[in-house]
Amino acid sequence: MRYMMLIYSQENETATPEQMSAIFAAHRAVLDETQHRGILRAADPLEASATATIVRVQEGEVLVTDGPFAETKEQLAGYYILDCEDLDEALAWAAKIPTGCAGAAGCVEVRPIRQMPTRVPVNG
Repeated sequence: MRYMMLIYSQENETATPEQMSAIFAAHRAVLDETQHRGILRAADPLEASATATIVRVQEGEVLVTDGPFAETKEQLAGYYILDCEDLDEALAWAAKIPTGCAGAAGCVEVRPIRQMPTRVPVNG
């Protein structure tokens, strides 16, 4: 089953190049190991939350807002998609993913990816 690991971290513009290099090396180690085991499906860092755009539809009207969705300490920083045998394996991998991408430690949210039907029935 595929699992998405959503990485939440505190955005910190004061992180040193050495700190960022160490975090990158830690991510590289997880990426290399999951790729070697054949379970890596995707992984990407995200730009800062200030670059986000929110789209809402309210009563048929499209509303677009710049900036992050919520005022929180931790922001969505990136993700991994891994093909794991079960939740226990997914949780073990999540524990290896660094969350201090740009500062203080954060967390990893693990969610199973729902399988979409290969054919969508058509009425008619």
